[in-house]
Amino acid sequence: MKILVTGRHGQVGSELRRALAPLGEVVAFDRHELDLAQPRTLAARVDAIRPDVIVNAAAHTGVDAAESEFELVHRVNAESVGVLAGLARQHDALFVHYSTDYVFDGNGSRPYVETDPVSPVNAYGRTKLEGEQATAASGADWLVFRTSWVYSPRGRNFLRTMLRLAGERDLLRVVNDQHGTPTSARMIADLTAHAIRHAQHERAQRTFASDVFHLTAAGATTWHGFASEIVALARRSGAFEIKAAEVAPVGTDAYPTPARRPRYSVLDNTRFERRFGLVRLAWRDALELVFDELTRV
Repeated sequence: MKILVTGRHGQVGSELRRALAPLGEVVAFDRHELDLAQPRTLAARVDAIRPDVIVNAAAHTGVDAAESEFELVHRVNAESVGVLAGLARQHDALFVHYSTDYVFDGNGSRPYVETDPVSPVNAYGRTKLEGEQATAASGADWLVFRTSWVYSPRGRNFLRTMLRLAGERDLLRVVNDQHGTPTSARMIADLTAHAIRHAQHERAQRTFASDVFHLTAAGATTWHGFASEIVALARRSGAFEIKAAEVAPVGTDAYPTPARRPRYSVLDNTRFERRFGLVRLAWRDALELVFDELTRV
């Protein structure tokens, strides 16, 4: 099996290269080799690979930048997603795409299921929703995984930002009125590999059905709760210089941003667990595994 992966240097893309290797040959591209900002260039590269599976881990994830760069973000998160899904159909390949909890408006109070109405409150969420819609309209065999609050030991993310700030400041002020689920890129990649194996078996048996699935760690917290756990684990590990004596909760209004964020975006993963027979780690347990990796580096 030949698996084409986009976004090879991203948080999820770098983990997919490892997780997918047991399934077959992984051909991974970064944005310089396969640029989703240029949809017309994608066909030649995909046609040359002739993949059995396309996993799109590339995205424009700058939530605030998306408010002023909408055309670029739309090309990457929506238009090119439709192109890749269409190419998957042409090659009879499975198409796997990642979406986001930001397709919801955040006005709910219980975990969102896949059939709940979508209503993004920012440009990033709107383009990711359009990517979902383009995938569904492609005619390919596809899986869309909505995830949330992604972090890893590498790249720019909340975990690494908090570790840096905790080493520089006596006091951290972190938003405590946005609720979601921190989800490690490693866990996303591992569960994706299992899901692809399962889906390819279904396709061989002609029982496959394309669908949207929520894919996050188990449980929920706030950004403040996530930051507090990061600082506590860093202090216990002894591997980090932690200056911060306090992580103080503040409201969203304390940090105005160009893009609105949903106040509640916890996702119900029941559909994923039933389809693929997989149990997810609690977010704190997954965070501890990432810390184990950080302290080994």
